Amino acid sequence: MDTIASFFSFITTPVSWVIVQFHTVYGAIFGPDTGWAWGLSIVSLVILIRICLIPLFVKQIKATRAMQTLQPEMKKIQERYKNDRQRQSEEMMKLYKDTGTNPLSSCLPILAQSPFFFALYHVLNSIASNDTIGVINEQLLASAQKAHIFGAPLAAKFTDSSEKVELLNSSLTDVRIVTAVMIVLMSLSQFYTQRQLMTKNVDTTVKTPFMQQQKMLMYVFPVIFAVFGINFPVGVLVYWLTTNVWTMGQQMYVIHNNPTPGSKAQAAYLERLSKHVLKNSGTRNRRQRAIIKAIVAKGRDRNEYERKFINGLSKNGLVAQADGAVVKGEATVHDEDGTQAGTPKRQQPKRQSKSQRQSGVAKAADEPTSLTKSDEPQSKAKTAAGAKKGTGKQPGGGTRSKAQSGQRKGPQRPKSPSKK
Repeated sequence: MDTIASFFSFITTPVSWVIVQFHTVYGAIFGPDTGWAWGLSIVSLVILIRICLIPLFVKQIKATRAMQTLQPEMKKIQERYKNDRQRQSEEMMKLYKDTGTNPLSSCLPILAQSPFFFALYHVLNSIASNDTIGVINEQLLASAQKAHIFGAPLAAKFTDSSEKVELLNSSLTDVRIVTAVMIVLMSLSQFYTQRQLMTKNVDTTVKTPFMQQQKMLMYVFPVIFAVFGINFPVGVLVYWLTTNVWTMGQQMYVIHNNPTPGSKAQAAYLERLSKHVLKNSGTRNRRQRAIIKAIVAKGRDRNEYERKFINGLSKNGLVAQADGAVVKGEATVHDEDGTQAGTPKRQQPKRQSKSQRQSGVAKAADEPTSLTKSDEPQSKAKTAAGAKKGTGKQPGGGTRSKAQSGQRKGPQRPKSPSKK
């Protein structure tokens, strides 16, 4: 671990400078040698770093959603070229290039934090070893060694010996209790962050291996943090616990206000948005109009929750426009099957079984076929017209029978004498 931390030693001076600046502010309030002054300096360092990483976090969200959208296509490629790994990799890279997706974008915030994390570890390890580092001189080194957080020195670790802990003016029991509690909190915050992502902000209609991998990581990551946590100084545990809490809160905000389409979080958000729109008879801000505009633009590709939202507006006499505005009027947005939202659908006739069709034919055969008196003249006129139209020959060259030419069988009425 020391070798890895030393690799990031180029950033130890900036990190130590930031900590010292915050320590100057908090030292004037709580005292320069207190754990509050040094602990809050580390917390402030985390907040400053995470604020700077917000653009990368937004990019991470977009990359994660793009990867979720591509999962069905990736699964098809894996099944098609399951026996050809090279071709499979080429098709994957082509898919990423065509869609402009980068799988590494989802790891950018973690990768960007790594130098600061290891630099802080190197700073605290030097404090524990009684070595000056960066802008931390001997006076600040002595002050940091006196700082205790709930009785545990800032540079102490769970695996330290009792002799080393005594040199830092503390007891091994206090150090292990404090570090154990912080390791548990760190692992639980990591687990909850991953769990709320999997249970609330994932499209439940798409089942892919990517979801199984994320579910596995939800249990693996907390264990990894717990194993490595016993080798972290108390100050590093403060840093990592703070960044986990920040990530958890940041993710809760994103899930609440900009959920993944098709997820349970989107269903809850559209329900809240529907109540707000019905209460105010329209949208109030640009973000709401942007979400409604995206839903309207999907057309037949809307998911279940989006169709329910559009139909709910239509039933209350509201229409979602293409620009995202909601106005009063008749519904013009159509459902997935092309019918107008909110309008009753035409019912198709029920298909009859074979026995029902046979009983219907038998019933029709039993009905009387004789003509009534009022229908006789019309029937005779039609018969006479059919007889005049008959030519006696069929298109194929054959002759028509009397029945085919429209003449009635049976006794015929005598013809009138022709005029000469």
